Amino acid sequence: MGARKRLAAEKRKEEKKQQYFAVLKNCPTSPRKMRLVADMIRGIEVNKALDILKYSSKNASRNVEKLLLSAIANWQAKNEGVRIEESQLYVSKIMVDSGRMLKRLRPAPQGRAHRIRKRSNHVTIYLDSVQENIEENLN
Repeated sequence: MGARKRLAAEKRKEEKKQQYFAVLKNCPTSPRKMRLVADMIRGIEVNKALDILKYSSKNASRNVEKLLLSAIANWQAKNEGVRIEESQLYVSKIMVDSGRMLKRLRPAPQGRAHRIRKRSNHVTIYLDSVQENIEENLN
């Protein structure tokens, strides 16, 4: 590997250490339904987002709630001794991408068949602190 590629890879690795995120892969819900839940919590403070997800009637909100708890645990692992309430964490980014698709056939009239696509998705949540953004803007 060349020096330029190695330096770029090390830089990406250092930047990733400063980000707090969690990933859920191959969740058996269609991306369209999951995006409805993701849009509810985008840009909202973490505790409020957990409340929204807990009392949401959508089935996909259970998976996103577990993912958000995982992202909070990842943040705590990187910031030992800091309280969540003091850091003012919020959901900075949440992305829902299409995952693998299971293709099935359903019998149709007159000897034909219709294809059914059972969709899945990948969800990624990024957390950020309000205090860190203020410090970056001042510099």
